[in-house]
Amino acid sequence: MARFGLGLTTLVAALFASCARAQLADSSIFDANPLQQFNLSAPDGSALGTFMPFGATATSFRVKDKFGQFRDILIGYDDLERYMTERNFFGPIVGRYANRIRNGTFTIPISKDASGPGKVFHVPENEHNGTNSLHGGDFGFDRRNWTAIDYRPDQVSFALIDVNGTEGFPGTVITTVTYTLGNDSVFNMSISAVATQRTPIMLSAHQFWNLEAYQETQDLRGHVVQINSSKIIATDGNLIPNGSFIEVEGTPLDFRTATSIGDQINATAAAQYCGTGCVGFDNAWIYDTEDPSVSSPFSIWSTNSGIKLEVVTNQPALQIYSCNGIFSAADPVPRKAAQGGNATDPAASAVYENHSCVVLEQESFLDAINNPEFGVDQIYGPARPYFWHASYRFSVLEDARPTSPNGINAL
Repeated sequence: MARFGLGLTTLVAALFASCARAQLADSSIFDANPLQQFNLSAPDGSALGTFMPFGATATSFRVKDKFGQFRDILIGYDDLERYMTERNFFGPIVGRYANRIRNGTFTIPISKDASGPGKVFHVPENEHNGTNSLHGGDFGFDRRNWTAIDYRPDQVSFALIDVNGTEGFPGTVITTVTYTLGNDSVFNMSISAVATQRTPIMLSAHQFWNLEAYQETQDLRGHVVQINSSKIIATDGNLIPNGSFIEVEGTPLDFRTATSIGDQINATAAAQYCGTGCVGFDNAWIYDTEDPSVSSPFSIWSTNSGIKLEVVTNQPALQIYSCNGIFSAADPVPRKAAQGGNATDPAASAVYENHSCVVLEQESFLDAINNPEFGVDQIYGPARPYFWHASYRFSVLEDARPTSPNGINAL
């Protein structure tokens, strides 16, 4: 990591050498197919996952429920070609800058709403009729063919070179992501990036989850959430931050006590927390936990399947999207066969409905590059590498119901 002054060629060689030190001797296992599936299994067999180079995407994830049966709890496609022809952000790494950028514009050094005096940069404005950029613009990291550089029974790594000027971002950025399945159903994700120039970097894993695999219900009422967070980032109707926060107390955003997320969705309608005319959640909670990489600030579980997820991460915030717009009458997305879909006749298949899943993005403060008052430095470069990590720890609860204030299990 100290060789940044030696040029891009040396940088690429050094990074790839460090990431590929455990690469299998038989390199024929890697091919040029961006949809090649890499199947992983935890050493104790407690978790199974599948990943592919296109978007460095997770395409399936299986853990056991309280009945001892595996469920695929990750939303996605059975028809892998749809990952390339559609852009629903099902399971990829998003970047070079995840989430939104006001007007697709920023300066280096950063300034309030790109007002200067730094150098101005523009990223394609691909959301809300050209008013902001989302997940890195038109050709974000989720649309790239990453390279598989390491594959073992319980781990796979992918790498991507994002060339200077791509989507308007300065500097070449080299990124690696490593997915590892551990004993006791632990899913570890790590992302490292280095840049040849000063540039904004904010990455995240963008997976859609339903902890019931749609077996019991088609909504989120049985999904209970607990977040150690007293505030969210305040946004306008296009979900662009204004530099302030909203206290969650007394609102449907308050998950400091275990609460059904599905039961709270309709209560968001009046305040439109997820944007103009929107019902549901698409918000960034700021963790109150002093060190979320040690003590879990977030958990979610299903009262039906008994599957519970606890997260530890080095990121300060969590973006939750409650699948408010996943359904389109003109082009509904068929569910996987493992989730009640019909693989042989997609037209007759059950589909993914609105408010039937959640995206959990561990990340930094969105659009901090246009809000210096956040006090968050998202500019990385030769002297400052980027690192993101999250550990998803799955377990099974025999009785997963939340507890009411009087101590009686309720839901």
